Amino acid sequence: MSAELISILVLVVVFVIATTRSINMGALAFAAAFGVGELLADLDADGIFAGFPGDLFVVLVGVTYLFAIARANGTTDWLVHAAIRLVRGRIALIPWVMFAITGALTAIGAVSPAAVAIVAPIALSFAARYGISPLLMGALVVHGAQAGGFSPISIYGSIVNGVVERENLPGNELVLFFASLVVNLIIAAIVFVLFGGLKLKGRDLESEGDGRTKGNGAGELAADAANLTPARTATLTALAALVVAVLVFDLDAGLSAITLAAILSAFWPDASRKAVTEVAWPTVLLICGVLTYVGVLEEMGTIEYAGNAVGDIGVPLLAAVLLCYIAAIISAFASSVGIMGALIPLAVPFLAQGEIGAVGMIAALAVSATVVDVSPFSTNGALVLAAAPDVDRERFFRQLMVYGGIVVAAVPAAVWLVMVVPGFG
Repeated sequence: MSAELISILVLVVVFVIATTRSINMGALAFAAAFGVGELLADLDADGIFAGFPGDLFVVLVGVTYLFAIARANGTTDWLVHAAIRLVRGRIALIPWVMFAITGALTAIGAVSPAAVAIVAPIALSFAARYGISPLLMGALVVHGAQAGGFSPISIYGSIVNGVVERENLPGNELVLFFASLVVNLIIAAIVFVLFGGLKLKGRDLESEGDGRTKGNGAGELAADAANLTPARTATLTALAALVVAVLVFDLDAGLSAITLAAILSAFWPDASRKAVTEVAWPTVLLICGVLTYVGVLEEMGTIEYAGNAVGDIGVPLLAAVLLCYIAAIISAFASSVGIMGALIPLAVPFLAQGEIGAVGMIAALAVSATVVDVSPFSTNGALVLAAAPDVDRERFFRQLMVYGGIVVAAVPAAVWLVMVVPGFG
């Protein structure tokens, strides 16, 4: 048995043990990375740690730390009430407001994880406060980010269109954008229906007798404004600074968040001491361990091995759907951008045969590689998991994993059928 196949089997074993024995999967994945890296890939410690997602570690810690401070001093409560006022107290519209905000952020150039890092803590705080399914709210935030993720001026869109141009393939920027927008909008609507969104219709804070939000919009705003303490004002300023740092100055979201959290901590240490304990450390261990193992797989060529095996099949339509599935499965555990950059060139040989439409295939690959970012092992899914307050994290993790698995199983086949089989492009 080849080393590549053994490394895949080890990953399956890690999943099985973690699921059946309730062990943190990240700890098992670190152990697997050590064993596979040393024994099969001939990697030393430096080679194994090369796959450690240091940037994601800082994002998870920094963003959850900053928003834990915001929760501790009541800033997230204020933001929740502001969101309610925006939709005149109609709770059913809030998930769609979050969908639209993250979509707008990514469409104008924000990296998808940065948009999710900004919006998810506020959205999930609202969900916890008013009994909305965290899976519903988290999924709409992530799908919103991906809905806008392939605009011609977005990060994802620029990367894919650049690869297409470099490989001398025919492309269509608007088809790519609208393909992702429509697919994610449809999925979000299905999630909204299946996970209690329809039950939210007719609910508003005044009819439910929430004393904190009764009265007209002006009265609610005045009450909220009266609660703006110096600590909350400073925290709101910090959150606005985070948005500006990420979107305007293209600074790292994690480093920016942890810097702002440190500044707030220096002035209000009491809230900071409580906030440190609320950083989602088990989630950080889980995500970093799994992604370190994925880094070992990349280093030893397992992912390239799988892609090449599919490309050599010789049946273009079958190879196309398998590439879509590989994009989805690997992206659920790794960088969506990296997967797109690697798989589109792998599709070049059979695209050159003229039996597969390049425009439809590229759109299908791009959607397959990003729509699965609801997985708790992806950056966006991990941020949603870490940002959810007052939830059973193990249960929420399993929900995200099952939902991510359903998306991985269903969407690649669906986009292949709609975008590739007709031969667009």
